[in-house]
Amino acid sequence: MIKYIGSKRLLIPRLLQKIDEIGGLTSAADLFSGTSRVGHALKKQGIYCIANDHNLYAHTLARCYVEADAGRVREDAVALLEELINAPEVDGWFTENYCRQSRFFKPENGRKIEGIRTKIKTMELEPSLEAIALVSLMEAADRVDSTTGVQMAYLKSWAPRAHKPLELRLPSILPGSGKAINLDVLDAAREVEADLVYLDPPYNQHSYLGNYHVWETLVRWDAPEIYGVACKRIDCRDPARKSDFNSKRKIEATMRELIATVRAKHLILSFSNEGFLDRELLETMLGARGVVTCDVVDYKRYVGAQIGVYNPSGKKIGSPTHLRNVEYLFHVTIER
Repeated sequence: MIKYIGSKRLLIPRLLQKIDEIGGLTSAADLFSGTSRVGHALKKQGIYCIANDHNLYAHTLARCYVEADAGRVREDAVALLEELINAPEVDGWFTENYCRQSRFFKPENGRKIEGIRTKIKTMELEPSLEAIALVSLMEAADRVDSTTGVQMAYLKSWAPRAHKPLELRLPSILPGSGKAINLDVLDAAREVEADLVYLDPPYNQHSYLGNYHVWETLVRWDAPEIYGVACKRIDCRDPARKSDFNSKRKIEATMRELIATVRAKHLILSFSNEGFLDRELLETMLGARGVVTCDVVDYKRYVGAQIGVYNPSGKKIGSPTHLRNVEYLFHVTIER
């Protein structure tokens, strides 16, 4: 899966342990699905999962990892990727902006990415196969990018992996059913009912759309107006695309509303100690729905935070204040 700040790769064993302790769960909803690591892990455990995210690239990841049924589409997906890797290269808008104006990919890989994406656009694929093709391309591009894991900037010198040739691989799709939805989180909370709802919201000012704008553009394929040295999509500035969870002023009220809206027997919330809300306040909010427990998980910060702070010219202007974070894993048995 793609590199992703806030990825729950290291938290999943603890999360699955908690789910095993609860017992008897047959359905779950992940309302901030991101890379769909959690939904994928739940599906692998035999739990029917509904994955929601309002960003289209994340929704596409959910269509691939949660909704697609490998038993039905695997053979066709393998044949499709073999066809796509031979697509003619294209040197156009994507290559110009993300390989020359900015330096996320070397031009030889940018032309390959653009050629494959152009071909996908023309093929009128059924939804699951389209999602698998797009995720395969996204992950292939991620393996040859030149960033520290976010797309707010790119490295001053090419990363060693950027020199590797682009390679399509079949994503780790699973047999069985699931569902991917593309809603605002409060709308999803009103619509979805499950044995368990899992919440992993943004927790500070950094927007996932801003951090992963290239993936949003790769999926939408809309050649948007762009700005800045990172060639961000102009809608990164659109108030309608901004989450209340990225606002210190708005997050508390929205979190309270979300917790009150959840329709489930159990609620699990993961939240960083770097977030706008502290543990005591979150326990008070969650306590309005039932009995709360909290596990504390220690982990290393993402690599970009470990190497320091740099200005756009590549000069180091600051050092990290700490190298490890704490993730709070709250569980509520809902009583009201």
